[in-house]
Amino acid sequence: MVVELSQRFFFEAAHTLRRTLENESGLRDASLRIHGHTYHAEVMLRGEPDPASGMLVDLAVLRAALAGVRDQLDHRFLDEMDGLGPATLENLCHFIWRALQAQLPQLARVTVERQASGDKCSLCAN
Repeated sequence: MVVELSQRFFFEAAHTLRRTLENESGLRDASLRIHGHTYHAEVMLRGEPDPASGMLVDLAVLRAALAGVRDQLDHRFLDEMDGLGPATLENLCHFIWRALQAQLPQLARVTVERQASGDKCSLCAN
């Protein structure tokens, strides 16, 4: 039996972003200015539960791992973060994945969403 277990967290962060496209509302210029978002992230694990405990991973272990990543991202200027690159949803998914994969080998998907604008990206295991 395979189960999927997920946990969500959010963080607030600021960044700038160089864009090549510009629309009538001046999107490119607005992106170059420092601005912030509320990001919602979800981490999903997949695997077979331990027969003795019935758990894939103890939720306390999962929450502690996510708290460490949240602390790295929350109330930060993402442009200054080592190992992130441009603060795109795609790069945030990769950053979170790399931060968690050693602690959570059952990692199957990382999703980062900006609910206010309806933007969402998921990075999935093969």
